[in-house]
Amino acid sequence: MITETDILQTPIEYLKGVGPKRAEVLRKEFGICTYRDLLTYYPYRHIDKTHVYKVRDIVENGGYIQLRGTISNVQVIGQQRAKRLTAVFRDDTGTLELVWFNSLKWVEEMLQKRQDYIIFGKPTLFNGRWNMTHPEMIDPTVQSTSAVPMNFMPLYNTSDMAKKKTLDSKAISKLVTNLLPVVKDVIPETLSDRMVQELKLMPLKEAYCNIHYPASSQHLARAALRLKFDELFFTQMKLLSLKLINIQTIKGHLFSKVGDYFNNFYKHYVPFELTNAQKRVIKEIRADVGSGRQMNRLLQGDVGSGKTIIALFIMLLAKDNHYQSCLMAPTEILATQHFEKISKQVAPLGLRVEFLSGTTKTAKRRQILEGLQNGDVDILIGTHALIEDNVIFNNLGLVVIDEQHRFGVEQRAKLWRKNTTPPHILVMTATPIPRTLAMTLYGDLDISVIDELPQGRKPIITKHLYDKDRLALYGFLKKQIAAGRQVFIVYPLIKESEKLDLLDLQAGYEAIQRDFPEPEFGIGMVHGRMSAEDKDFEMQRFAKNQSQILLSTTVIEVGIDVPNATVMVIENAERFGLSQLHQLRGRVGRGGNQSYCILMSKYELSSEGKQRLNAMVSTTDGFEIANFDLKLRGPGDIQGTQQSGMLDFKIADLSKDEQLVAYTRKLAMQILDNDPALSQPEHQRIAVTLREIMKREKNWTRIS
Repeated sequence: MITETDILQTPIEYLKGVGPKRAEVLRKEFGICTYRDLLTYYPYRHIDKTHVYKVRDIVENGGYIQLRGTISNVQVIGQQRAKRLTAVFRDDTGTLELVWFNSLKWVEEMLQKRQDYIIFGKPTLFNGRWNMTHPEMIDPTVQSTSAVPMNFMPLYNTSDMAKKKTLDSKAISKLVTNLLPVVKDVIPETLSDRMVQELKLMPLKEAYCNIHYPASSQHLARAALRLKFDELFFTQMKLLSLKLINIQTIKGHLFSKVGDYFNNFYKHYVPFELTNAQKRVIKEIRADVGSGRQMNRLLQGDVGSGKTIIALFIMLLAKDNHYQSCLMAPTEILATQHFEKISKQVAPLGLRVEFLSGTTKTAKRRQILEGLQNGDVDILIGTHALIEDNVIFNNLGLVVIDEQHRFGVEQRAKLWRKNTTPPHILVMTATPIPRTLAMTLYGDLDISVIDELPQGRKPIITKHLYDKDRLALYGFLKKQIAAGRQVFIVYPLIKESEKLDLLDLQAGYEAIQRDFPEPEFGIGMVHGRMSAEDKDFEMQRFAKNQSQILLSTTVIEVGIDVPNATVMVIENAERFGLSQLHQLRGRVGRGGNQSYCILMSKYELSSEGKQRLNAMVSTTDGFEIANFDLKLRGPGDIQGTQQSGMLDFKIADLSKDEQLVAYTRKLAMQILDNDPALSQPEHQRIAVTLREIMKREKNWTRIS
């Protein structure tokens, strides 16, 4: 029996029309190394060649079209290198000029043989007349001898480098026509015949052929549906299978006791009333860590929803059960803030909390590492310094990762390996993740959502202003400061860029100094190039209200908590992504006073820029914004560091295929519930395909 490995894994250089040189370009430019890679290099769209237009149907800025008529007045114009061949194409509604700059002798001989042609190309308007350059010429009397249907012309993404090596869209299309007859009869079906029939899916080998060269528009739609189904279904099967394996094989520390640390903190030291959502999430996590299996849970909560206090409760639960905890944050500013807040909150309980980062002094670092190894340190908080090999715990029971998408997958996995028995994992994000993305990216995790803000929080009022409104803005800021409030002003750059016309931080600082003179106003500045000590000094001044205005780049995007700050001004707001804008807005509104987010921009905005700013003004709901961002940008950018292979979809689109994501997940759950080992005969093809997928991809999903 011929298997997928025998044919589809054949190196691409062995395909007719490729060879070593083209194979190198295909590898470097498109990641096409095998027959399978080319088969799954799908066209980004098709041109319908079943419809024949008339000259009168041509519209400006239209696409490729097909016309049928006669060709006359063939002539060569110009001298030497400036030579071109022109001809007049005519149907019963009008004329257009055809132009060739290459292969003139061959084209001229071809046109002299006959007059009737179907031409295919993109008309453009030049000097008031329609023309078409290098049209494809089709003899209507000749039947196609191609092994694949040619009714729809596929267009493939290419690159300038590939084009220089003669690999444009047309050349890639030709390679696909060479490939399909070779592989179509050995493409293995991945689903049982019963599933294909019951779900009314196109057989897989037909889908592969029709996605490149569809017999009709209906065939193209059905082929796309089948291939999307397979991508999403097997993604869910993989995630859920891994989750099942983890539950069955990976034992976790048993946090069986709710002791004095947890109870005393809850009864006497919680600084505010927990919301019902926070209480619900704590119960979900307690059930996990008390089950005897390793917890892998994602905690989603909008900015200011109170995720950190939940993490602290679970750390106290770990201490009650004689385990250590650590919390890793992506920036030193955020990690320091976590350390200061948690240290203060647990001080009455007598816990030892330490901070570790790249700037920790050698003597202090040695003291911390010794305390970790002998079990004296209860909670360690820090940056990526926590994953260094010399950071060894006595008994690590819980790992909390804040703003987890800012860490690489392998970095996070190093924490997972800090103990013989893997610690419980709680990953937190203030970046709301749309449901379809969460189901796909974190399908192997349990997910908790804090969908409620603490009592007393007022919705932040968001306004979009232009440069002409700056005088009014400064007047508003002065009123806020006079009322005892504080202001963030965020800029996209540190110093002026010649390429980007943006209001940079340094110039902004000078302008603010002119309008808000000292000593009446205190002004601070923070950016990523400052030393940790200087940043900390400015942040402390602002936190103590010794400065009323803090100018910053996006280093304050996550985690900075100054309840007295009520205004966030974002300069050149059109230059920021929606997720960033929402995170920055979350730096205010953390106290009981009305807060404001002012989005400053120039008048000339792109369509996407306008949509982003309008979305920010219209809602403060992070999940609404995340869904809009998913539709606008796609999943890869939203999530930052992608999971290994998790979002490498070739045809499925999470922003458009929400129903299919939900359906395939439900179907995968049903199959695994009834047949966890996939041992039933009707699931054999699924099992084989899943094994192939698992072989191709690294498994980093144990810590996400």
